[in-house]
Amino acid sequence: MKNLTKTGFILLVSVVFFGCKQPATSTSTTTTTTISTTAASTHDRLGKATREDKNGWVYVHLAGSPSDIGFQHGYLLAKEIDTLIKVMQFYLPHTSKKDWAFYRAASKRFMWKKIDPEYQAELKGIAEGLNAKGYKYDSLDLVALNANIELSEYYVPGLDNKIKPGSGNNKAPGNCSAFIATGKYTKDGKIVIGHNNWTDYIEGERWNVIADITPQNGNHILMDCAPGFIHSGDDFVVTNSGILITETTITGFLGFDTTRTPEFVRARKAAQYSKSIDDVIRIMTTDNNGGYANDWLIGDIKTNEVAKLELGLKDYKVWRSKDTAMIGSNFPSDPKLIKDETTFNVNDPTNSPNARKLRLQKLVAVDYKGKLNDATGKTIEGDTYDALDKKQALNRCVIDGHIDEDPKGAPEWNEGPYYPMGAVQGKVTTSALAGNMQLWAHMGHPGGTDFLAGPFFKKHPEYGYQSKYLRDMKAYPWTLFTASK
Repeated sequence: MKNLTKTGFILLVSVVFFGCKQPATSTSTTTTTTISTTAASTHDRLGKATREDKNGWVYVHLAGSPSDIGFQHGYLLAKEIDTLIKVMQFYLPHTSKKDWAFYRAASKRFMWKKIDPEYQAELKGIAEGLNAKGYKYDSLDLVALNANIELSEYYVPGLDNKIKPGSGNNKAPGNCSAFIATGKYTKDGKIVIGHNNWTDYIEGERWNVIADITPQNGNHILMDCAPGFIHSGDDFVVTNSGILITETTITGFLGFDTTRTPEFVRARKAAQYSKSIDDVIRIMTTDNNGGYANDWLIGDIKTNEVAKLELGLKDYKVWRSKDTAMIGSNFPSDPKLIKDETTFNVNDPTNSPNARKLRLQKLVAVDYKGKLNDATGKTIEGDTYDALDKKQALNRCVIDGHIDEDPKGAPEWNEGPYYPMGAVQGKVTTSALAGNMQLWAHMGHPGGTDFLAGPFFKKHPEYGYQSKYLRDMKAYPWTLFTASK
């Protein structure tokens, strides 16, 4: 393993999503839910937890013991968690050829014992909150949900390759476009960070929770996540210790170790307990299972330093500086990691990671150098300029990705032509905003384009099997979220 420090402009990539323009039809909507219950025990466990529906997002404030935080989560988001689990039960057999029972069994066989007791309690609490609302799920369902990416796209391909070498359809996801910058690259010389989430629309349209968590121990956390997740998942995190975290995945990564700690556990622990960049690196690299291998972009507003941690299973590398811009669009950077642990083709300019790398490099290092702030960050995450064809486009090569509009699909991720996938939401924050526990979030394509399921299925009936759950994905306005005091 290596640890390398550099200064200046650093190119990093994975996957991300955000945007700037708003569609003419976008409207700002807010709904606050008042919680009422006749059960004293339920009322006590809910404490001061709240839920607010706003511009496509569901904001929840959760506080207390691990068990109570879980209960509040499961109770307030019961309907959304139920729907997402049903989506996974339907969809995973299509994408991985394994059913929900398989994922529950894997969760029980090797994942549960590697989950810290406080997170076991939180997962059990979510199940108890769901049960209190009449939904019959248990903690293994919640583990399978939280670990669905690392199990379906890392563990399963590894099993296939063990049975028949070379047969594993490795589909390590290309999810997200992101950047982090500081020093002379930003308008005020302090940190700016942005990310947009790329994933299949059938699940990504439901990746719409802003979780404001005040745990009994550790940092106050503000993050986006999917319903039922105890971690961010696509990973955009602000903490009251001044730590900022995001990531993009490494395309074509190979490797998974069932004897080590799940990625979703390490990611939550890093968010909750890190006081420094070194803490994040230590937690993420300790007992690392290789699942959901990422380029982690990390900032510390106390020191104005940023870092990139490229984390595989066998190898990792760190770049850090107080004067740099780093990007992620699902491309790996370390030659050793690339050779040892991926199938990624660094010489193919037509694949999505490399094409977005070109565009992000120009935006953060040239066009917006010295101008990066929350406003320009939103613009970057919603950018739809194809650096290969040198024109505006909606396809796999733009930062605000639209695989559903691309006749080539995304071969690098084994996605066929017009596959319903791309950027589904975005987030941006700055040192000044993070100091007040605030972030900007945009539900739907950050560039402001709506995805409409009806017209899509008429054009592409080959994806009609998804019509049971694939819905419209409207682009809402950018919305500022502030954590509760």
